[in-house]
Amino acid sequence: MRWISYPGWPGNLLAAAAGALTTLALAPFDYWPLALLSLALYYLGLRELSPMQALGRGWCYGLGLFLAGTSWVYVSIHDYGAASPALAGFLTIGFCAGMALFFALPAWLWVRWLRRNEALLADALAFAALWLAQEAFRGWFLTGFPWLYAGYSQLDGPLAGLAPLGGVWLISFVLALSAALLVNLARLRARPAFLGVGLVLLATPWLLGFLLKGHAWTQPAGAPLRVAALQGNVPQQLKWDPAQLEAQLALYRDLSFGSRPADLIVWPETAVPVLKEFADGYLGVMDRFARERQSALITGVPIRQLNERGEKRYYNGITVIGEGRGTYLKQKLVPFGEYVPLQELLRGLIAFFDLPMSDFARGPAGQPPLEARGYAVAPYICYEVVYPEFAAELAAQSQLLLTVSNDTWFGTSIGPLQHLQMAQMRALEAGRWMIRGTNNGVTALIDPFGRIAAQIPQFERGVLYGEVVPMQALTPYLKWRAWPLAILCALIFAWALLASRMAKTL
Repeated sequence: MRWISYPGWPGNLLAAAAGALTTLALAPFDYWPLALLSLALYYLGLRELSPMQALGRGWCYGLGLFLAGTSWVYVSIHDYGAASPALAGFLTIGFCAGMALFFALPAWLWVRWLRRNEALLADALAFAALWLAQEAFRGWFLTGFPWLYAGYSQLDGPLAGLAPLGGVWLISFVLALSAALLVNLARLRARPAFLGVGLVLLATPWLLGFLLKGHAWTQPAGAPLRVAALQGNVPQQLKWDPAQLEAQLALYRDLSFGSRPADLIVWPETAVPVLKEFADGYLGVMDRFARERQSALITGVPIRQLNERGEKRYYNGITVIGEGRGTYLKQKLVPFGEYVPLQELLRGLIAFFDLPMSDFARGPAGQPPLEARGYAVAPYICYEVVYPEFAAELAAQSQLLLTVSNDTWFGTSIGPLQHLQMAQMRALEAGRWMIRGTNNGVTALIDPFGRIAAQIPQFERGVLYGEVVPMQALTPYLKWRAWPLAILCALIFAWALLASRMAKTL
């Protein structure tokens, strides 16, 4: 099996398979030990390579990860972007190949500057730090794609208790460190003292995660609130059809009128599929209804308004009527779905580059939380909930979390369940209840431990009823964010670079 760590296609194919294993560690499969196996194979596969060989192996790992984990991209392009199977397949593979570069460059950096096969403990720590840096960079560069992070595999695993301490970042770091240490244990047996330190480094975070699982970092800030979350299950093909506008407005109106009394009524993303200014009369009716019931009604709605330069722009928004107030404009936009990069070149080439509502502007930073029934609500529209640091900033100002989405774009793929898992992690990190309202599922209520307290099936029309509790106090992650871990990783990098330079001069 030495070919695993040697150059050549056998090792590259294994790297691609190892990347694909991560998908099985995440929702909806949740075989969390496979995340460790995937990382261990990747780490071992870089042991004997030159920098350029590592570049190719890292790319293969990333390609396997994204081909397996983001297959739903094909569904969005083919089913809803009107692309032929051949073109949709080509664009999907191109997307995955491009995303794989996020693993190619760190692999090159690892071999060129950081790898130290003679110092196994330091080597494992540096690998974990680089892995975390790769995930963070991938979630930031060109607006980011923070999908398929290794740490999400532990939502129901032994390390879940670490999420309120350092977020999904800390869990990813521990998984990478553990995988590297497991690979190195056999070689450490010749040095008992180092073996002992390695075992302590390996066991401590797993024991801590297990002991903290279920620990309450936050406390109730008030009495439970009754929730009615509407799932309209409107087909994507009809969502933006002007002929279907009245039917969609009537659908959410009638579902609300027929629902049980609730403190919070939640409609999904763009449940009102027309600019807010053109729906004033309709929203006025719903406002009176909500006030009569002493409810706050929260809905997604596109909004047109002037930006700070006085220019007219369109935004994907959330607004509150009834017993609440506030409007939120989405800040993290989905490429091609909500805006088109290089649109001067791409608009008009194929239908996929001209999707409905693909000309949104980015909302301003620093927007305050929404207010509903006297409580601050952190709003996330669709894709925004997958950004850990962005979500933490809003959560720290709020007592409740809310995400609305239209996951119809994913079809019947695994995408919506991956999306749900990331929303669950946000609730666990923040120690707050999360209300998740979607067009066709999964509409759910998530407790402060990341567990689903109530949900309704996908692809069905209905109303989800349940209770959520406003929470107060900050988890360590909300208080400190990723800064302690970032400082630790910077120190590890500094030591690794210094030690590597010293080793070359001797």
